[in-house]
Amino acid sequence: MDLACQVAKYAGPIPLYVVNFTDIQMYIYEQCPHEELTIIMRRYMMRIAQQIAENSGCLGLITGESIGQVASQTIASLSVTNEVCTMPVFRPLIGFDKQEIIEIANKIGTFETSILPYEDCCTIFVAKHPVTKPSAKVIRASERHLEEKIDAMVKTAIESAEMIWCK
Repeated sequence: MDLACQVAKYAGPIPLYVVNFTDIQMYIYEQCPHEELTIIMRRYMMRIAQQIAENSGCLGLITGESIGQVASQTIASLSVTNEVCTMPVFRPLIGFDKQEIIEIANKIGTFETSILPYEDCCTIFVAKHPVTKPSAKVIRASERHLEEKIDAMVKTAIESAEMIWCK
């Protein structure tokens, strides 16, 4: 929330949606191969983000990914993640390296906030050896293990999302 509010000083008011993703994460953790957790979780995050964007009248998504910073940001991983989106996904930092991003973050005053210790889904559910070259076909097959409950869980997550204006 703090980061979104700091970025809003440059971008203008930002509606921040806080989505309870924990139940979905646990279900994915229980049903899918652990080396695929990050990719599958990110695919569901993107599905949820797209639905919220569509409900809000937005025409695209913007993320802060850059190539190769982590396992989920390889070209193959981004491609498999993108597969679930029909709207454009913009990644303004895609070609920046870590040092360039740190310099920008320092310049706009977000760096100190961005490095605060915080347990999020990426730190709690990280696999020892995450897949870095996922196959969309394999990931879709793993997602079939979720069919019993996932649609209802996603619907609940979207309906219970809290919107906070960052100005």
